[in-house]
Amino acid sequence: MTRHLVNSEQSQAWNGYEGRHWSDHADRWNAVNGGFNAPLLEAAAVGPRDRVLDLGCGTGQTSRLAARTAGGGTVLGLDLSGPMLERARESAAREGLANLEFRQADVQVAELPEGGFDVAMSRFGVMFYQDPAAAFANVAAALRPGGRIAFVCMADPARTDWVHLFAALGDFTPPTGGEGPGMFSLADPGYVRGLLGGAGFEEVAVEPVEKAGVWGRDARDAASFLLSTGPAQHLLGGAAEQAREALTERLRAYEGAGGVELRTSAWLVTGVRRG
Repeated sequence: MTRHLVNSEQSQAWNGYEGRHWSDHADRWNAVNGGFNAPLLEAAAVGPRDRVLDLGCGTGQTSRLAARTAGGGTVLGLDLSGPMLERARESAAREGLANLEFRQADVQVAELPEGGFDVAMSRFGVMFYQDPAAAFANVAAALRPGGRIAFVCMADPARTDWVHLFAALGDFTPPTGGEGPGMFSLADPGYVRGLLGGAGFEEVAVEPVEKAGVWGRDARDAASFLLSTGPAQHLLGGAAEQAREALTERLRAYEGAGGVELRTSAWLVTGVRRG
C-alpha cells in the first residue's frame, strides 16, 4: 500500500515518455548500465535468505539478480513507473522467479513493514525524490537494525562521456547536490553523507566507480538512441534531428569492436541502519 503520492512531477514523467522509453528499450538501457550490477550486488552482500528492497527498480534487472541470489528470501521492487514495472513483471514471470514482487509506489511515503528488510539497494533509482530526506528515512525505518543500504548514483557530470556530448550540442549544465530531483541530485558526496546520516544510517561510505556502457552498434545507431532519450528531448526539442549528424561524428571516436562505449561516473554508496 502507498499513502498519498507526493512526487507527482516525477510520477508524470516516469509514467509518460520517460517511462515508456525505458520500458521499450530495457535491453539497451541494461547494456548502458549493466556494468554497475556486479559492484552494486557485491556491496549489498545479499544473502540466501535475505529480504531485499530494490528502490527505483525500473524494468527489474537488479531485482531479478537479487532474487536469484536470495533464493530462500524475498525481493520487493518499488518504482513510480507503471510501464517499467509491467516490463519487470513480464521478465520475472518468464524467468520463474516466485520470490520476487513488484509494486508501484512512491518511496517517500510508501507503507513498508518496520524492520521488514535486511537490505535496500538501487541502481540509479534514488536520484529522483522530491524529498530525499523523507525517502531515505522511510527506507531506514523499513530496514532491521544493522540492515544494509547500497546504491549507485550519478557522480560528477564532468566525468561522464555522454554529458560532454550533450554539452557540445547545447547549453547542458545539470544541477548537482540537492537542487531538486534529477540524475545528478546526489552527485555531491558530502551532501549524500549528511542525507543518509540524518535518515538514520551510520558507517556511510561513498566510493567512486566508473564503467563503460554500450550505447549502440555504431556511431549512427548510438546517436539515434541518445537523441531519443529524455535529456536530449528536453535539451534539443525539435532541433534533435539537426543535431544527429554532429553527434554521429563525435561518437565515431568511441566506436570499438563491441559497439559505441561511453564512460559513466558514479558513486557507490553504502551504509548501515543504526541500531
